[in-house]
Amino acid sequence: MKTKLMKSLSKRYFIALLPPQEIQKEATKIKQYFAEVYHSKAALKSPPHVTLQPPFEWEMSNLSQLEQQLQQFCKFQSSIPMILDGFAAFQPRVIYLNVLKTSELLTIQKDLMSFLESSLGIVHQVSKTRPFSPHLTVGFRDLSKENFAQAWSEFKDKKLYFKFVVNHLTLLVHNGKMWEIYQEFLLANR
Repeated sequence: MKTKLMKSLSKRYFIALLPPQEIQKEATKIKQYFAEVYHSKAALKSPPHVTLQPPFEWEMSNLSQLEQQLQQFCKFQSSIPMILDGFAAFQPRVIYLNVLKTSELLTIQKDLMSFLESSLGIVHQVSKTRPFSPHLTVGFRDLSKENFAQAWSEFKDKKLYFKFVVNHLTLLVHNGKMWEIYQEFLLANR
């Protein structure tokens, strides 16, 4: 019973960069296409985003501490230029909008994970053992291998290009069914 009570006092969060609304709308249309044509609906359970800090459990009673630390972190960060260029895949299940690995993007991800570990003890062990691979998922792990093969042949050479600037770090929370925006933190724009 104690474990059940403990779980109810914490929620799952993750931290991401979200593109501007008009690009989110375009990415969501692609996600909906994947849901309708290829039966991959899981990507629709979150707004279009690029994950910087993978999901972690956080006590609701300590939420203000998390918010304060994220505000502190953002005071020293500039807006992040981002480029989406075509499609790519993590075979055999995931298809995504390819996010170019800019130095700004790589730096903020590394700095955020280091900051969260040292200030709050938030660590994602798997991310420490592999390189950061920024992406914006449109076909998720619920994509069957057969549907992946069909979708990949349709999308691998499709043209898509968006260049924009992200001015906020976004904290998302899982509501039990899907991920939703909890709070946005303005980047300092130094």
